[in-house]
Amino acid sequence: MKKLLFLLVSLSVGSVSAQEVSIFDFVKTVDNNKEELIYYYENNWKILRDIALERDFIESYELLITEADSTADFDVILITRYKNEKQYQQGEERFQQIIKERNKEYGGIRLLNELKPGEFRKNVFHKITRTKFSSLK
Repeated sequence: MKKLLFLLVSLSVGSVSAQEVSIFDFVKTVDNNKEELIYYYENNWKILRDIALERDFIESYELLITEADSTADFDVILITRYKNEKQYQQGEERFQQIIKERNKEYGGIRLLNELKPGEFRKNVFHKITRTKFSSLK
């Protein structure tokens, strides 16, 4: 009986740790600066995630474009996916490490114009999700 209980607990813990964690950021373009916004994400956010992907720090990422409307006042959705809770818990520290390395090499963030990020984007809201089931591999 004790062995069976141990096995069940082990399996349930294993399934929780294998649960994918996704971060969704919903962003609104400010003052119609869409070109600046896309440039910023392509030359900063994407590069950090490409490095994180190469190092197996994240599972995947996406940048989705949509249209803001009366029910949802955002036009960009940023998604970063982690394989499991452990990878997610290490995420912030690992991204800080990548940012520090990249800043040494490139001297900071890349911008299209003189606008600062707060002048062309607004984070509307941020959501952390844990996948219960999915058809994605």
